[in-house]
Amino acid sequence: MFLRPADVPVYRSSLYSRPAIVDPYPHYRQLRDLGPVVWLARHRLYALPRYAECKAALRNDGLYLSGHGVGVNLPTNRLSRGTTLCSDGAEHERRRKLVAHRLMPRALRELGDSVDKQARSVVEAAVRQGSVDAVSDLAIALPLAVVPDLVGWPPDQRDRLLDWAAATFDMLGPLNRQAIKAAPRSLQMLHFAHRVARRREVLPGSMADELLGAVDEGTLTLREVSPLLLDYIAPSSDTTISSISSAIHLLATHPDQWALLKADPTLIPNVVNEVVRFESPVRAFTRKALKETTVGDVTIPAGARVLLIYASANRDEREWNAPDVFDIRNDAGRHVGFGNGAHACAGQGLARLETSAVLRALLDLVDRIEVIGEPAWAINNVIRRHQYLPVRLIPA
Repeated sequence: MFLRPADVPVYRSSLYSRPAIVDPYPHYRQLRDLGPVVWLARHRLYALPRYAECKAALRNDGLYLSGHGVGVNLPTNRLSRGTTLCSDGAEHERRRKLVAHRLMPRALRELGDSVDKQARSVVEAAVRQGSVDAVSDLAIALPLAVVPDLVGWPPDQRDRLLDWAAATFDMLGPLNRQAIKAAPRSLQMLHFAHRVARRREVLPGSMADELLGAVDEGTLTLREVSPLLLDYIAPSSDTTISSISSAIHLLATHPDQWALLKADPTLIPNVVNEVVRFESPVRAFTRKALKETTVGDVTIPAGARVLLIYASANRDEREWNAPDVFDIRNDAGRHVGFGNGAHACAGQGLARLETSAVLRALLDLVDRIEVIGEPAWAINNVIRRHQYLPVRLIPA
């Protein structure tokens, strides 16, 4: 535990209170105004809220370590050991190679037609209803149809999967009410994953099936399988749900941008990048400083925990023109919404594929999207996404 440093601007509000989770952007702006490094008094962390310093830290995984955990609290960081997310160097590369090849562009291209068909089916059903919750009827429906099959999760054990995944992210915040409430559900998911691996209750030909084959060959231990399953099933679900629901909300509330996309569907990749920049699915992760380092005029001591605030970096006025304006013509490909460097989200290609598929189906089948009620944000320490988003889909 580090005492308050003398040479660092101090921010005293909590970034993990309910109001700050619902509307975090004023907090991020104040942090950026304070400087490139800020001491979070409530959380006893250093923070990097600006784009340049955040991206530089993400790309310097030899200095800013993930192997000691990426959460804000110590118990969760200890529990996370053995995952790809929480490992460094050769060990990280070994774990990532075991499964990441299934999420590379070539492998995802083979999924493309299937995902497009599933997305169209999901959107057609929503259009028939007319008024829907864009979260449960659109954003959740596609990832829940795609991700568990890809990972190999048992078909009859999926009813609690999204709740468990959200709890896993909640646990990566401070030990606040959210994290404490999430602990039993996160542990249930871990214990169930252990059982799935031990009993080999996985889909043939899936990622899990391949991992169990590596166990048989002696290149992987059975104990390593369950953390690797959770590494991909939770992030690949929640980041995609966030991207899809945020895209629908932003295009519904910015009809000029929807009209631009209707006129030029080749802008879909731009849309995905701008959505992830504007409403970053992951708010922030921490790293541990291997040795003393200087950022700006601030000395960060060896062993200090540093919060890399992706969502703030993606709204940094020093990097982006009009960062608080949603514009699908922006060249937003350099955002850090999926991280960057060695620990960039391995599932981001799948999130892009599914979000693009939903957008293509909406362009084909829908004339316009109207928000018809009051949307609600999910209260989660790490994931930024809607809990509820009532919309009306006007058929094309």
